[in-house]
Amino acid sequence: MPLILEGIVTTHSSEGELNIAPMGPIVDESMTWLLLRPFQSSTTYRNLKATGVGVLHVIDDVLLIAQAALGQVDPPPATQLAVAIPGTVLSSTARWYEFRVDTLDDSTPRTEIRCRVVHAGRQRDLFGFHRARHAVLEATILATRCHLIVEADLRRQLADLQVIVEKTAGPREAAAFAYVQQQVNAAYGDRIVVDC
Repeated sequence: MPLILEGIVTTHSSEGELNIAPMGPIVDESMTWLLLRPFQSSTTYRNLKATGVGVLHVIDDVLLIAQAALGQVDPPPATQLAVAIPGTVLSSTARWYEFRVDTLDDSTPRTEIRCRVVHAGRQRDLFGFHRARHAVLEATILATRCHLIVEADLRRQLADLQVIVEKTAGPREAAAFAYVQQQVNAAYGDRIVVDC
């Protein structure tokens, strides 16, 4: 049964510039294929259309996920060369899946890119997700939708997630949540919302 696996995808432009993007491809449990659905305005779409290769990472670093989703990854993470494709693997990943594009249908704004996994690797055991990591993931998703969600509703949801982070986060998760909050404040112009 296909399911959505949240992760990070690395791709390169035709000039070799690395792009790091959070993605939730549809995958099969055997991890032999994946279906990416990026918007045509995304760098991932342009890179896959140009080069036809990329790497999906299974990762539990929510600060890296938040930075990739909301801004610039700073500092750039350590990387290594992929094995079977001209690509880049994040050194902090737990597992990675190098893939080649089989089909690319860009007849609609949300492109469907079906890919075949050509190499899988394992760097380390996946520590996993605890409540704070889940909360940061949800907060990151909310922050990518500032233009779609009423500000008061979004901030209320963030406040609920903040309680979980304060109770269960380690330093990296706390830093990730603070980063998400900064990005939300920047998106809304640092206004304080009064709930009437």
